[in-house]
Amino acid sequence: MTPAERLVQDAASLKVILSAADAARLLTLIGELASWNTRYNLTAIRTPAGMLTHHLLDSLAVSADLHGVTVADVGTGAGFPGLPLAVCNPQRRFTLIDSTAKKIRFVEHAAALLGLTNVSAVHARAESFPAAAPFDTVVARALAPLPQMLNTVAPLCGPETRVLAMKGKWPERELAELPSGWRVVSSRELHIPGLDAARCLIVLQRH
Repeated sequence: MTPAERLVQDAASLKVILSAADAARLLTLIGELASWNTRYNLTAIRTPAGMLTHHLLDSLAVSADLHGVTVADVGTGAGFPGLPLAVCNPQRRFTLIDSTAKKIRFVEHAAALLGLTNVSAVHARAESFPAAAPFDTVVARALAPLPQMLNTVAPLCGPETRVLAMKGKWPERELAELPSGWRVVSSRELHIPGLDAARCLIVLQRH
């Protein structure tokens, strides 16, 4: 099985249908990240195989949970989960936000390389980003404990915004300390092919 065929199969297990062209673009993304990583230290994951499970598939696991048209990826790092989600959701518009300039430079480069016209890369802190309107979905992957993360993303959220908090182990203590005005809409464990580590998704909304 080729790497592209394996990626299509693994994505399907996450209920994400990838075309051969999409799979090729995602593998190009991983190759480019591996190349840049030797010079700019963008991620602690060093191997393309590790990047495929820890970054690509991990990102695609929440594709079905996106809501609406506009999506903000807060603390995107080298573009995850935003870039893989943008490949699979061309009808949505993604704003990828990070406070580290070299990571946003990579995101801009990768978006151009992959021909992603639905991606904007923003070098900023989320709490000071002047959003013109609330986003439909805000995604945060391993950004901070839930109370701190919600305070960070609050300026980007309106009453209808869904916040997708991608976490490792089940954050029981963090859930007990949610700021007032927020509620859990849904939650589930994420099972990432080839990744032997706990992952879960908490979906939150203002109330």
